[in-house]
Order: sequence, then C-alpha cells, then structure tokens
Amino acid sequence: MRRNTKDAELRERAAQVIPGGMYGHMSTAMLPEGYPQFFAKAEGTRITDVDGNVYIDFMCAYGPNLLGYRHPQVTAAVERQQALSDTVTGPGEPMVQLAEALVGMVSHADWAMFCKNGGDATTMALMIARARQGKRKVLVAHKAYHGAVPWNTPRPGGVLPEDRAHLIYYDYNDPQALEDAAKQAGDDLAGIFAAPFRHDTFADQELPDAEYARAARAVADRHDALLIVDDVRAGLRLARDCSWETLGVRPDLSAWGKVLGNGQPISALLGNDRAREAAQKIFVTGSFWYSAVPMAAAVETLRIVRETDYLEHLQRIGTLFRDGLHAQGRAVGLGVKSTGPATMPMVLFDEDPDFRLGYAFCQAALDRGVYLSPYHNMFINAAMTEDDIRLTLEATGAALEHVKKNRASIEPPAALAKMAALVAEH
Repeated sequence: MRRNTKDAELRERAAQVIPGGMYGHMSTAMLPEGYPQFFAKAEGTRITDVDGNVYIDFMCAYGPNLLGYRHPQVTAAVERQQALSDTVTGPGEPMVQLAEALVGMVSHADWAMFCKNGGDATTMALMIARARQGKRKVLVAHKAYHGAVPWNTPRPGGVLPEDRAHLIYYDYNDPQALEDAAKQAGDDLAGIFAAPFRHDTFADQELPDAEYARAARAVADRHDALLIVDDVRAGLRLARDCSWETLGVRPDLSAWGKVLGNGQPISALLGNDRAREAAQKIFVTGSFWYSAVPMAAAVETLRIVRETDYLEHLQRIGTLFRDGLHAQGRAVGLGVKSTGPATMPMVLFDEDPDFRLGYAFCQAALDRGVYLSPYHNMFINAAMTEDDIRLTLEATGAALEHVKKNRASIEPPAALAKMAALVAEH
C-alpha cells in the first residue's frame, strides 16, 4: 500500500504560499487522483516520492532525463565544473565547446545560442524570423505546443489578442492547409513553425508525412521565410541530428531543450547562415543563461550521444514496451494503443472519449510501482533495461485486468473537471 502522508502535508503547506498550490505543467489539475506531487530522490530510471514510494518513471521529468537520472559521467562533469565556476561575470570555455559540438552534430546548424527553457528558444526563433526582414506573420500548427509565454501558451489567462495578432494557424501534416495559411500571410510571412511530429496532449500522436515536410520547406523558400523545427521535446530521441533530417528536410532554425544537459537547465537555438545576421539584431539574455555547469553537462551528454548506442537502446526498449502493452490489451479485450515514436509513446484507449479508462489504468499502474501519464506522451531513457520493462509489463498487465473488471463502475476523472473549470474562468 502506497503512503502519501508527507505529500499531503506538503500540498497543504504549498497551498498557503503558492497560488493554487502548484502551477504550470507540474499542477495537479490534470493528474490522476493519488498521484504524488513531491519527490525526494531519483536514480537511473526510478523516482522516489517524499513518502518513500519508488516508481519506474516513464515521464523522465517530462523529457530531460535522457541517459538516466544522476548519470555518473554527466554528474562527474557537473562536479568538475562546479569546483571551478558556474554563474559568474561571463561565460566559460564550455560555452564555446558546446556550440562547436552542436554545430558539428546538427546538419543544418552554422551557429548556436543558449538559454534556459524550450520556450526561450522558440521565442528567440520567432524574434529572429521577424527581425530578418521586418516581416510579421508566422505560421503555427493548431494545438501545437511551443512554450508557455503569451504568444504560445495553451492557457488563455492574461493573454491579449494582440499577443497573437500575427499568428496564422494551419493543420499539422496538411500541405494544403499550410499553403492556404501562407497565402493568407501574403508578402508578410516571416517564418513557419513545425513540430518534429504531432505530439499534442490527449490525442494520438502522428508522425510527419514527408510530403508535408517538403511542402513546409518549399513554402518557406518561396516566401523567403525561415523554417523552424521545434525539437525541444523530441531532440536526440529520434536522431543524433535535427529530427527532420530523417525526412531529408533541413530547417533554417531548430529549437532544443530538455535533454541537452541530461537534467541540467539549458536549452539552445541552432541556425544556419541565412539567419545569422538577424540573430545578431535581437536582444535576448538572462542572468543564468551563461552558467558554465549546465554547459559542461551538455558537452558531456553530447559526447555520450555521439559515442554510444544510447539511441538504438532507446528504440529497442521502447519497442519492447509498446509490443508488450499491445499484446496485453489484445489478451484482455481492451483497445489500448501506443502511438508516435517508440522512444516517446502516447498511450490511450479506444472508445474512451472522457479518458476514464486511461486515467484508471494509470492509477492502477502507479499503485504497482510504474509512473505513466494518461494524457501526455511519455519518454524512454537509456537507463531502462529489459528487466525494467518486464516489471513494467507485470504492472500494466495487472492494471489492464483491473480496468476490465471495474470498467462499468469507473468514473470520469475528477482532474479533467478541475482543468475545465480553470479554463472556463478565462
């Protein structure tokens, strides 16, 4: 039986001093009932909550854990740099080393700039696209997530229509919709944002069609606009290069984050020479953007990415999980499905419009020591082993049996009602 006494106490204390008790993607508003909010420890592929409950973690801190929590070689690089300097009056040598490593790895990149969050990087891309020729219009796919600042946040509170006045939306993977959006922009098209694949929440994932990717490149070229691939979430989980390199399409800009420092706070914007002059026109900065420790961690992470089979391991482990889960679903007669790349699976159920089955499944898996998400794509990390997948499938098998047995009495998730109420307030 899982304990939650300490977690409940911290939630009560947080509610007194933090609006809503928590905010952003860490908010409990969408989590299943009983999910822990606070954690005390992480190692490899396991997380331990403040009550001592241990879980095999399929969220990887919502992406940053690529190689395993507290990876020994990355941790050693952090400790070496921490003994020298971190946030000081100017950057250290790791900044140049990191830029050289990224330019050497990513085919379209001629330069790199560094920041802290994925939203920093996508906003820099937006500014550079507009600064390049003074054009304003930017194409963005419906429901695509590119950060949480006024121009892109999925929640409307505090956002003005003027913040998005020059965004034009199109349907992902639809070349004609992209063409129509570009026609609407006319001679004022500055850039096109594209996710590496469709990874919206509460929806099956969709891999990019090569025709759509080629259309995005062609539209950008025809309008002399910049094509921007947002690889913040998927970077280094699909390729050792920009994700769209696998489609034979090279962007002008790509935004990176999450995995770069294997958990250290750092993100990046990479660009080609077409965008170099515009990158020098914008003013972006932050007190901690030049910190040396995260950059040293990223240099070491990229070395491991280049020199090991981490990616092939992610793909193999992810496929084991996906195949096992599908087999279990067929065995119990439940339409469970895993879509998207095997390294970033989204698990949903057929005939589950209010997500009651998915939420009940994740709650039952959590009770058996596996942390899954019922609405967000998950992540495989390189510390996961075949034994971890065996233990996971034991838990998911029992969880599916629980859902099948109790299907008639499962209630819609209260968490979604809370989220709907929050959105309705605005």
